[in-house]
Amino acid sequence: MLGEDFHELLDDESQRNFSESLQSKKNTILKSHGRPPWYGEDGLPICDAFVIGIAGGSASGKTHVARQIVRSLGSVPTVVILSQDSFYKRLTPEEVALAHANRIDLDDPEAIDMPMFTACLTDLKGCRQSNIPVYSFAEHQRLDEVKYLYGAAIIITEGIHALHYPELRSLYDLKVFVQCDSDLMLARRIQRDVKERGRSVDGVIEQYLRYVKPAFDNFVLPTARYADIVVPGSNNSVAIDLITTHIRRQMTERATHFRRNMASKSIECCLSDGNPVSSNLILLPQTPQLKGIYTVLRDGKSNRQDFIFFVDRLATFLIEKAMEHLPYRPKTITTPINVDCTGKELDVKNVCGISIIRSGGPLTKGLERVLSDVAIGSLLVQSDARTGEPLLLHVMLPKCVRERHLAVDTWVFLLDGQIGTAAAAFMAIRTLLDHGVQQDHIIFVTFLVARNGGVTVLQRAFPKVKIVTGAVDEGLREAWLDHYNEQGEGQSEGDGRKVWIVEPGMGQIGDRYYL
Repeated sequence: MLGEDFHELLDDESQRNFSESLQSKKNTILKSHGRPPWYGEDGLPICDAFVIGIAGGSASGKTHVARQIVRSLGSVPTVVILSQDSFYKRLTPEEVALAHANRIDLDDPEAIDMPMFTACLTDLKGCRQSNIPVYSFAEHQRLDEVKYLYGAAIIITEGIHALHYPELRSLYDLKVFVQCDSDLMLARRIQRDVKERGRSVDGVIEQYLRYVKPAFDNFVLPTARYADIVVPGSNNSVAIDLITTHIRRQMTERATHFRRNMASKSIECCLSDGNPVSSNLILLPQTPQLKGIYTVLRDGKSNRQDFIFFVDRLATFLIEKAMEHLPYRPKTITTPINVDCTGKELDVKNVCGISIIRSGGPLTKGLERVLSDVAIGSLLVQSDARTGEPLLLHVMLPKCVRERHLAVDTWVFLLDGQIGTAAAAFMAIRTLLDHGVQQDHIIFVTFLVARNGGVTVLQRAFPKVKIVTGAVDEGLREAWLDHYNEQGEGQSEGDGRKVWIVEPGMGQIGDRYYL
């Protein structure tokens, strides 16, 4: 999800291995078990990301407290630690020279680009993507590059002025102030700036006395009155436990039962609508040739070579049909015999394909055959083994989607093997909308749709999304999948989860294609 400026901490061992490098990298993403649904059956977001603001003096231990909170939380959805330091204003060459000479006040609240900081945090809290600026302490300058960020369920913002501005405070669900002894903060600052930022001891002390200490007294310390909880800068395990207990309670209250609700909604829609297929579901002409292809693909005894051959052929048919729904404009050309001829050409600024791993993978080959040099991205959506809820585990999107000013004019072919309960389709479409892609610019391409599944709810939630498929099956059967341990042995009796199987279906398309 992120660029090089963000470090991923997957477990305690990784945290220890990267501890030294993380001291100089304030922005951190900590991934665990993926992001559960943040939207309802109507496709609209129902909960924001949970945002924590942590303020305190320079070197008081704010970043350390943030990481302690995450370690204490244990198994949680994706968490991001976002540093105020990324949002220093861009300096002129003259100001950079003064900064190197310790003659510019970087501890004043005016040194921070608060409008940009607020805008980025507002987007992240609203479950939208954002691009975070990159600041170099060695150069005393905000760099031209930015880092893409999306998908956090919990955001921890830390900085000396994190509680100073009302517009920032209004975004926090929990406000924390880290209180630390002034002598200890100075000692920590000297050690950090000399070791990590190449400063001299005299320079650090001069800057501290000239700017840091007055800014703390005048701007930072007064914001402690806004905090919901004050945390010691050391020996703070009790306070950390109180904070993490509150966060767990809040995350539990925000949890949804999306797949279960989808299943019940699908039944209601089928009973009320009779025929749930709408005009935005485009079915390939049911020719004898197409029926012959599906016969081969549905046959559990088909050999792998035949299966791959006909999947690739069908994928090409589907993409060619989907291409009909892109905008075209007239174009006049001159033929080899010098005769003008008016035809058509694509009228799009950007077009790309997004594959839902991994059953959407075979469709990417069809897309690449039809559109040369097309940008391809991917999403990984899997079911939680305990709850059956869809989890967003991985996002890798082309630049034309990552940057919102480009995403508005981008057309996306969303590729998946089938639509059963539509849980993965919901999450994928919602992700694209969060990035600024227009709903009517999304064309969902799939081999198979279950008529009695979640496609009806999907179309009600996103009525402008077109779905192109080659077959519509009638059945969606509820089944029980046993859980197994690493040795392949069943766990306790009755341990497992509910799954839904499309009938007659084609089985696990990705497994049959790649294995």
